[in-house]
Amino acid sequence: MISARHALLAATLTGALAVPLLPGTATAQAQPACRTVGAPPVDPEQSRLGDPRAAAFTERAGLGDFVRRFPAALCTARDAAEAGRLVDAWGQALWRAAVNRAQDRRPGGDLPARDDRPLYWTRLAMTVRLAQWRPDFAVDARALRERFEDASRGLQDNEFSGEPGLRRVFVSGFDPFGLDGELRRANPSGSAVLRLNGLRITLADGTRAEVRAVLLPVRYADFDRGIVERAFAPRLTPGPRSADLITTISQGYPGLFTLEAWAGRARSADPYPDNTGALSGGTRDHPVTAPGLGPGAEFIATSLPTGPMTTVQQPYPVLLNTSVTEIPAGGTGPIDREDGPTPGSRAVEGGGGGYLSNEVAYRSNRLRLELAPRLPGGHLHTPVLTGLPTQPEQLTGPDLERNEAAIGDEVLAVLRQTGS
Repeated sequence: MISARHALLAATLTGALAVPLLPGTATAQAQPACRTVGAPPVDPEQSRLGDPRAAAFTERAGLGDFVRRFPAALCTARDAAEAGRLVDAWGQALWRAAVNRAQDRRPGGDLPARDDRPLYWTRLAMTVRLAQWRPDFAVDARALRERFEDASRGLQDNEFSGEPGLRRVFVSGFDPFGLDGELRRANPSGSAVLRLNGLRITLADGTRAEVRAVLLPVRYADFDRGIVERAFAPRLTPGPRSADLITTISQGYPGLFTLEAWAGRARSADPYPDNTGALSGGTRDHPVTAPGLGPGAEFIATSLPTGPMTTVQQPYPVLLNTSVTEIPAGGTGPIDREDGPTPGSRAVEGGGGGYLSNEVAYRSNRLRLELAPRLPGGHLHTPVLTGLPTQPEQLTGPDLERNEAAIGDEVLAVLRQTGS
C-alpha cells in the first residue's frame, strides 16, 4: 500500500494536482540526520549525464521537478520500509508522467510528445540522486534502485483492467542505446510502447483490445537479475488479468520491420557493449548461454500470427525473418541459415542477432512456454530511427519527429493485425 502522502505526491507529479511544493519537502530540509553526498560513484551510463544535453532532455520535456524534488522527498522516509514505498511512488509517478506525455495528456516543454528520451535521461538523473542519499538508517542501495527502476519502467503499473470482452496485449520496448557514438539517439520501440500503454484498440477482426507495456534497460546485469521474468511472469500467469498475446519490440534494421521467426538462447554480440559498457562474454565463434535462464530449447519459434501481421507494408515493409546462426550438431563453427535451425544445433544468433533484443524474445517466450504455452508470442523489430539534425546541439528536428511518428503508427497497425 502507498501511503496517503506518497499518493498525493504521485498525483502532483503526474499533473492531477497543482501545488507549489511537494508534501514533506520542508520537513526534509529541517532534518539534520538526512544528508546527501556531492560526488556519488557513477557507472558509465550515469557518467553521460555530464553532457549538458542530457539535462536538456529532462528540462525541455517539463520533467525537471522530478530530479529537483526527489532528494528532499527521500529525506522524508523514516525507515527502510518507507524508503521502499517512496521510491515505488516516485518511480510510478515518473512512468505515468511519461505515458501521459506520450499520449498528449501532460503538456510540458517543447520536445515532441512521443519522444522517449526525456524518460530515459530523467530516470538516470534520479538514480544518481538516489545514490547520493545518506539516510540515518540502513538501506539496501541496490534493491532500492531496482525498485525505482522497475516502477519507472511500468513493471509495477501494468495490470490489465480485466474488463470482460477485451483482449489483452502485452508488449515491451527498450531504452535508447549506442549513446557513446551519439548521445541524442532515441529508440522507436520505447516511443511506441509509451504511446501504447493503457490504450484501447480495435483489432482487424473487430474485437477490442487493451495494451499494456513495459520499457526495459539495455543492460546485461538487469537481464541477469531477472527483469524480463519480473516483467512478463505476472501477465503470463493464468487468470482474468493475464495477457492473450505478448510481443517484445526493439529497434532492428534500416528501412523495414521484421518479425523474428526464431529467438536463440545464446549471447554472441561482443565486442558490442551494453549501455554501461559491459560485454556479454559471448562472440559469434564462442557463444555463451545467458545467466539465470531456466531449461529450454536452443531456439524458440514465434507463435505470433505472422501472416496477417506481414500484410502491413506501408510506409515500411514488414517481413518475416527466418534466418538464424547455429553451430550444427557435431560441428565446431557457426553457420548462417536462411530457413531456421537444424535438429540438435547450438544457438549462436536468433533472427535478431545475439544481443539483448534477441535475449528479451528468448526469455519472455521461454517463460510463455512454461506458463501459458497456447498463448501467441514473438518479437518485432522496428526500422532504425533516422533524422537527427546534423548540428549536435539540436536535440530534435522535423525528420526525426516524422520518422518516429511513422514507426509508432506502424507498430500499432501491425498489432491490430494480431486479431485477424
